[in-house]
Amino acid sequence: MEVKKKKKKKGGEEAPEKRPVNYKLVRRIMRGTGKYFVISALGLIFAIVTAYLVPIVTSFTIDYVLLPYAEEGYQAGKLAMPQFIMNWIESVGGREFLIKHLYVMALALVFMTAINAFSTYLRRSYIAYAGEGISKNLRDDLYGHLANLPFDYHKHVSTGDLVQRCTSDVDTVRRFIQNELLEIIRTVLMVVIAAVIMLGIDPKLTLWSVILMPILALSSFVYFKAVKTSFGEADESEGKLSAAIQENLTGVRVVRAFGQQKRELDNFTEKNADYRKKNLKLTYLMAYYWSASDAVGYLQILISLCVGVYFTIKGRISVGEMLVFVSYTSMLTWPVRQLGRILADLGKASVSLGRIDEILSAPLETEPGRALTPKIEGSVEFRHVDFGYEDGTDLVLKDISFKAKKGETVAILGSTGSGKSSLVQLLQRLYTCNSGEILIDGVNINDIERHHLRRSIGIVLQEPFLYSRTILENIRIVDPEASEERVFEAARIAAIHDVVQGFEKGYDTVVGERGVTLSGGQKQRVAIARMLMQDAPIIILDDSMSAVDTETDAAIRDALNGRRDSCTTFIISHRITTLCRADKILVLEHGRLVQQGTHDELIRQDGLYKRIADIQNMLEDEFTEEGGEA
Repeated sequence: MEVKKKKKKKGGEEAPEKRPVNYKLVRRIMRGTGKYFVISALGLIFAIVTAYLVPIVTSFTIDYVLLPYAEEGYQAGKLAMPQFIMNWIESVGGREFLIKHLYVMALALVFMTAINAFSTYLRRSYIAYAGEGISKNLRDDLYGHLANLPFDYHKHVSTGDLVQRCTSDVDTVRRFIQNELLEIIRTVLMVVIAAVIMLGIDPKLTLWSVILMPILALSSFVYFKAVKTSFGEADESEGKLSAAIQENLTGVRVVRAFGQQKRELDNFTEKNADYRKKNLKLTYLMAYYWSASDAVGYLQILISLCVGVYFTIKGRISVGEMLVFVSYTSMLTWPVRQLGRILADLGKASVSLGRIDEILSAPLETEPGRALTPKIEGSVEFRHVDFGYEDGTDLVLKDISFKAKKGETVAILGSTGSGKSSLVQLLQRLYTCNSGEILIDGVNINDIERHHLRRSIGIVLQEPFLYSRTILENIRIVDPEASEERVFEAARIAAIHDVVQGFEKGYDTVVGERGVTLSGGQKQRVAIARMLMQDAPIIILDDSMSAVDTETDAAIRDALNGRRDSCTTFIISHRITTLCRADKILVLEHGRLVQQGTHDELIRQDGLYKRIADIQNMLEDEFTEEGGEA
């Protein structure tokens, strides 16, 4: 992920970069949800229509049925039922019929209320389907995209922040779609319909009934701007808090081993306090807006009621029309007031969608060549390979050339930072070399389809990752259908079978997250067994026996030598005893291949290999002498 540029605010604090909404992304994540939006929109329309019809029916009942019957000479207002309904009323006996059967008007109100309730159910249930569908699409897209991003991307991002974007930000988008998206349409339709009906009754009273609406609308937009900025800051702060939690839970043993609980608690408390501060700022904004908008809303209803009563007394409008105005004013005031919440949630959703878009806009790993899938036997050749991270100006590997025949064991020795791990990462094409070429069985690895290439190369790292599952599941994760006997055979080669059998639950023992319930050597051997299940023609042991004792190391190497005809092996290690039996030893120093040959050849040459061998032999002699004296 590229580092986002920040804008400086007052006080020197950095504000998150504003990212425009990617409408292509919006269309992409809405796939498969169109029918839900259509049904929900139809439900919304029917709910609005019936909501406005209820006051009209009430007004008709008062103006045309009750008051004319009670007060002789009472003049009804301008509102009336459609002509076909009036014709039906006249055909059954007119006003006298309705007076005697007043339950008809009550049934009409019940019917419209029922339609309104069912329409509201359709609107809310189907928009919920749409929201859940979109959030599922987002999660699928995010996970699939993250899984196919280049290795270098994951080295520069915080896992906690990614988790927060894939959960909290997705949920923010879902909540906006489910709760607010159709509310925008609802607010607009309610204002338009109410304005048409109210203006048809009395334009002057209509103006009085909406006189404070512009203030509510303007304050909604101001609130939207403020909340969008504050939510962006709070979201960034939550990402940092999530990262701190994730790092500390993952590295709990390191924290305890170095007695850093207090320091890490202080670090967490600082981030938590910052998150609380930014959330409180957001809460204060909400409190100010809702309290002020409530006051304006109730004042608007009061104005409409007072003016409506005055106009009714003066005979300008009927009692029924006055009730319609009061009802419609309430129905208008709260949607316009809610516009602030809608816009605020829109701001939150746009911020979250922007943070999600940052991930989905990151370029995927691409095939630089022809994406071939040749049969891989295991012959490897490096030809004048140069490699450097970032812009490639500081080379980590310089002019590396060597050959490894099928079935050979190639050992790599070098000091820290000499480029050993970079070399094998190039072989897996986790990175691409700056110049030169790498061939497998005569085919440039850039022309081999990357999944096919990586399935053909098994690797075990110094710090292997194990899932929080059983040992059996961890070993056969590359082939879930593999037989137990095949798993046991791989475990025997990795010298872990007898150890696992000694556990209370054997292979059904559940290892903790990242394998924390196993020792370092046990984790490495389980990882070696897992790698062997891959049956890859090329295997890489990247210092993956560093936590294994010398005797077990030798046993594993003896077992691997029995498989040498079927695979080419690369071993990175600092132990001369691990390297000495290799067919070829590569010695790296400052990114250059300074020596290569067998153990016997290199031990006779002055250089890094002989110096390390002499030091290790001297240490072994000292330990032997001390043991003898003891």
